[in-house]
Amino acid sequence: MQARRQRRLACGFSACDRGRAGPQPGPLLRVAFVGVVAILLGPNSAVAPSETVSTTLQITDLPVAGYERVVRGVDKSCGLHAIIAVHDTTLGPSLGGLRMWPYASEEEALFDVKRLSRGMTFKSAVAQTGLGGGKAVMIGDPKVIKSEALYLAMGRFVDALGGKYITAEDVNTSVSDLEIIRRATKHVTGLEKKDGGSGNPSPYTAYGVFLGIKAALGWTFGNDSPKGKTIAIQGTGAVGSALAKRLVEAGAKVYGADKNTERLKQLEQEIGLLPVSEADILKMKCDVFAPCAMGAILHDESIPTLNAPIVAGAANNLLLEPRHGKALVDRNILYAPDYVINAGGIINVSVEFHPGGYDEKVSLTKIERIPQALKELWTIAKEERIPPSDAADRLAERIVADGRGAKKEAACAVPPRAKPGEGSGG
Repeated sequence: MQARRQRRLACGFSACDRGRAGPQPGPLLRVAFVGVVAILLGPNSAVAPSETVSTTLQITDLPVAGYERVVRGVDKSCGLHAIIAVHDTTLGPSLGGLRMWPYASEEEALFDVKRLSRGMTFKSAVAQTGLGGGKAVMIGDPKVIKSEALYLAMGRFVDALGGKYITAEDVNTSVSDLEIIRRATKHVTGLEKKDGGSGNPSPYTAYGVFLGIKAALGWTFGNDSPKGKTIAIQGTGAVGSALAKRLVEAGAKVYGADKNTERLKQLEQEIGLLPVSEADILKMKCDVFAPCAMGAILHDESIPTLNAPIVAGAANNLLLEPRHGKALVDRNILYAPDYVINAGGIINVSVEFHPGGYDEKVSLTKIERIPQALKELWTIAKEERIPPSDAADRLAERIVADGRGAKKEAACAVPPRAKPGEGSGG
């Protein structure tokens, strides 16, 4: 029964998409710095001939067990200090957003990018995007270090991986920033629709989370309508604010917390969002706690303070450790696995790689399967008596393992023998 339900869940996104490969990675490009201007570019590079190319980018491999490649990029001339983590490319080239954050140390940044890239592998696997998992982070305060030169250097860093990693929008990185990156590499997605891209993924992520919250309400209360329900959103950035607007329109009472108090005031005026302090949002009594900021917020100290029967939000890697999924179950809190409920953005971007290019209708149809995927996971979790987070991990791991096995089988296949008389010259 479990195997049958897992097959249905995988089909919930699109069974016909299985095995559909994303863009194939090109040859690995290496940038060498020997005191002269030297950069190797592929024949289709997006770098303009007149673009000024810095020779100060230093790229260093960081050996990390369980990851295909983790690299550090530093360019002191513009303040770039970044890490790209490629977790797994079994199902296709790794795709994940570029996050800028004032990490306290490189160790903290490495911890985050590893968790994020692994999460992208699982997210793309369950969503059947035909892509692998990767992520990039830039260390620094966006209010201080953001510049054209910084993003050009980041573009060269991405380009040095030769297509093994494809970047996209994420926290503190906008579509306009990606336009700068595109001047240094073609390995970028989520550009403006007028330029053939899929646009900002945030509204699509928010739409998927909104649908997921409705599914959680229906599972818990027997009615999926947000009307009259209290929702507490932690983080009202691009995704959180879009989610808040949808929930308010659906009749929910929405509270919000964010470091950006000006944004909270704007949402209060525009949609009637009720501002709450960051300290209070985690423990306030509500029907749904929706984390839409940073990850690793569900842990030994925070879980006992939760005062909501549902946790369902857009943030990645909400559980500090896998065991915290069980801690939520012990408190009778329904958890929507993050990389399932927040897959709307990656689903939307993945449609860029479909034959014929991006089609919003295709994207929305796939995103609208998220609620069914969540219900299947909750059913498996209930029947197997495991946390929903474990059920999601098992499914994702099985999909990746199946893909790895299929690749191995294809590589070992013996080509058919030629029939007598075939293949000989005239």
